[in-house]
Amino acid sequence: MHSYLWFAGKRLLQLIAVIFFGVSAMFFVTYLSPIDPVEQVLGRLASRSNLSPDAIASTREALTAMFGTDQPMMTQYFNFWTRVLRGDLGASLMAFPTPAMELVMRSMPWTLGLLLTSTFITFVIGNVMGGLAGYFQNNRFFKAFGILAMGLQPIPYYIVAFIILIIFGFLWPVLPISGGFAMDVRPSWTLPFILSVLQHSLLPAFSLVLVGLGGWFIGMRALVSNIVTEDYVTYAELAGVKRNTVVASYVMRNALVPQITALAMVIGGVFSGTIITEQVFNYPGMGSLLVDAVNAGDYSTVLAVCTVSITAVATAIFIVDMLHPLLDPRVRAE
Repeated sequence: MHSYLWFAGKRLLQLIAVIFFGVSAMFFVTYLSPIDPVEQVLGRLASRSNLSPDAIASTREALTAMFGTDQPMMTQYFNFWTRVLRGDLGASLMAFPTPAMELVMRSMPWTLGLLLTSTFITFVIGNVMGGLAGYFQNNRFFKAFGILAMGLQPIPYYIVAFIILIIFGFLWPVLPISGGFAMDVRPSWTLPFILSVLQHSLLPAFSLVLVGLGGWFIGMRALVSNIVTEDYVTYAELAGVKRNTVVASYVMRNALVPQITALAMVIGGVFSGTIITEQVFNYPGMGSLLVDAVNAGDYSTVLAVCTVSITAVATAIFIVDMLHPLLDPRVRAE
């Protein structure tokens, strides 16, 4: 127990360091950007209304004071971390005066739902099918599934998403291809709204599952192919242990431990894939919000999205790390 607490303490410090340096890097990248957010706002205001030069000057002065863009870099940096700790990253420039964190909180459930669902489905199906393919190496069905999974695995997210969009949106239009729910459904905890959300999430989730399936399948099949030659598996089979028990308890359980570790490494990649998928399907998640904020020069919303994303991904990896010693006795012994 003491060793596990020591392990958890070290991982917690790593989590804090990753969040700190990741969020700090995003701040400096945003600060060094040539886009002036105040001028972006003034440009949109000037295009929508006839403002006098005095009005533009006073508006520029007020926005500069509000967002502190006239202060030295380190002053802005320390003020930024003060706001982060308070959970207040200021008002969004593209949806002024709505707080940037409010926009993030609105879009985060969409991305989390899409990310968690697609990752869970991909992890389970890929590992189960890969494990069975590694154990039953002469089975034709698993061979065919492996060819399909490996063929889809190297294709980029956006290519698969566009192909699915064309097939199910134009050639065989059976599913919605845009948005998070139907326009004639009011957002609420009602059955029509929930069914509409599920229906609109099928194609984005399907594209993520197809691309991610091959990696899990190939990894699990390779692990199981090595484990089936181990002495303890051979002895169990010779001793008359049921095949289902051998596959589940002797083979799959031992092969799953490295896959749990790999899960921590692919979470960030899956999140980046959701950004592309949300753009293709116009899905109202954090990826779409981030792209809109970048295009609008809304650095408050960009920092809010990046801060929440870095924290969420790092925390997910931390949770997976905490599960690893509980699954592998060798790690607990160390």
